[in-house]
Amino acid sequence: MDREQLTRILKQQLSSWNYLGVTHFPRPNQAFSYDFLEESRLDLPPNGATLVRENATPAAARPTAPLPQKAPLQSTPKRSAPLAPPSSCVDVRPYVSEMSADLRAAELSNLSVQVAACSRCDILSKCRKQTVFGVGSTTARLCFLGEAPGADEDRLGEPFVGAAGQLLDRILEACHLSRNDVYILNTIKCRPPQNRTPAEIEQANCWDYAEQQLEILQPEFICCLGRVAAQALLKTDLAIGRLRGAFHQYRGSKVIVTYHPAYLLRTPSAKKQTWDDMKMLMNEMGNPV
Repeated sequence: MDREQLTRILKQQLSSWNYLGVTHFPRPNQAFSYDFLEESRLDLPPNGATLVRENATPAAARPTAPLPQKAPLQSTPKRSAPLAPPSSCVDVRPYVSEMSADLRAAELSNLSVQVAACSRCDILSKCRKQTVFGVGSTTARLCFLGEAPGADEDRLGEPFVGAAGQLLDRILEACHLSRNDVYILNTIKCRPPQNRTPAEIEQANCWDYAEQQLEILQPEFICCLGRVAAQALLKTDLAIGRLRGAFHQYRGSKVIVTYHPAYLLRTPSAKKQTWDDMKMLMNEMGNPV
């Protein structure tokens, strides 16, 4: 086995641990070990004499009566707030994020083949024209997560290519970005009939594909477009109005929630709130607009 193969295997293993929620490996706390050893240290006298503990009382001087019991140890006071991960921990994510663009593209290509052959949802797999996997840069700092493909997406096999996609393109342009700078995907990969909201079982069947995409991409930022995407990613029932205006966390990525472009087409008055969300996101990314 050459070095490149071994490196790839190790990175895949680290990625698997991170997918399961492992983010740090503890290192031994040497200071604690040394202190503990110092407290319990036993000295060996010269010439092979009997082993005695430091400051031990000679046998002849020991009282014959039972020794008084020691006072109970004082319990450690509870902390009022949880501790942050210690600085001595090893972060798994930097190793995973070193995956090259070519390797990410290969992993995504393999996953897209699985998605194209998926038949977990009987209704969706029979009524679709094709699956809609995702599109964009494999090294993007920012991912946009939408709800589900529509009729145009189902026909062309690319997310956000209809009227809502054209509005998303204008939002990206206003942020000095293009589709080549970001990655775009949906929570499910098949179009629901009549563009209805995905059923709970359909979300459950398909969500792990989106999770694997995000695990391969390791974006710094994720923008959830609409309630369905936000609730699927963040595992919450909160309304979009409660989720907007703040950053959330998803496996090391910073997450922002805003309105879906399709909603903005129906409710133009919400465009201002969406633009406020995008300005907050761009500021956090270091690209103020």
